[in-house]
Amino acid sequence: MSNASSTITNEWQAFWLAVGFLTRIPMPVRIDYSQQLMNQCSLYFPMVGLLLGMLYAGLFTLLSLAWSPLVCVLLVLCFHLLITGAFHEDGLADSVDALGGGYTVEKRLEIMKDSRIGTYGTVALVMALALKAALLLDTNNIGLALLVMPAISRITPLLLMAFMPYVTDPEKSKSKPMAKGFSRKRLVISGLFTALVALVFSLWIPGLWLAAFTAIITVALLWGWYLQRQLGGYTGDALGASVVFCELVLLLGI
Repeated sequence: MSNASSTITNEWQAFWLAVGFLTRIPMPVRIDYSQQLMNQCSLYFPMVGLLLGMLYAGLFTLLSLAWSPLVCVLLVLCFHLLITGAFHEDGLADSVDALGGGYTVEKRLEIMKDSRIGTYGTVALVMALALKAALLLDTNNIGLALLVMPAISRITPLLLMAFMPYVTDPEKSKSKPMAKGFSRKRLVISGLFTALVALVFSLWIPGLWLAAFTAIITVALLWGWYLQRQLGGYTGDALGASVVFCELVLLLGI
C-alpha cells in the first residue's frame, strides 16, 4: 500500500474511531486500533459534533411538524443523551461531585471515578439540561443552534489536552490513550474547521463567530484554571464537563 493510500486509510479509521468514542453510532468500518490512531482521532471531534448537530437539527425540524418547540427541544435532548450515552453529562456530574465533595486531590480523583452520582452532580446535571433547553428556546433559530453547538463546543477539550497535564490513573481511564502524545498540529486543523463552521453560519446567526470564540476561550481559561488549581491538571470527566460548559456559554452568547 502506498504512503498516500495508507494515510487516507488511517485518517478514515481515525474519523470513525472518533465517532465510536463520542457516540453510540455503530462503526461501519473495521478499526485497526492503536495508540497512534487513538491520538489521531481527536482531530475529528468537531466534525463528529457537526454530524451530531445535523441529526439534532433534522430531528427538531421533523418533530416541529407535530409538536410545540418546548416538546421538540426536550425530545431532541433525550435523543442526544441516548445517542451519546450521556457521555459529556456523565463527566459533568462526576466532576462537580468530585470538586464539590473532595478536600484533597487524591479524594477528588477517587470521587470522580466513583460510578455513583451525588447531590452536587445531580443538581449540576439537572440545572445544565434545564438551562440548555431554556436557552435553545430563547434563540431565534433553534434548528441552527442545534446544528452548530455540538461542533463548536468540542474544540474546548482539545485545548485543555494541548496545554494541561493529565492526572488520572492511566489504568482506569478511557481517555488516557488519546491524551498521551496529543498533537498540537492537529489541534490547529480542528481549530480551523471550527472557525470555518462559526464563520459560515454567522450568515444566519449574527454574531455567532464572536459568541463561539468567547465561549471556547472563556471556558478553556476559567475551567482550565480551576482544574489546575483543584487537581493539578485535567481528567477525562473534566473534558466532558468542558463540552457542556461551552455549549451553555455559546447559547448564552447567541
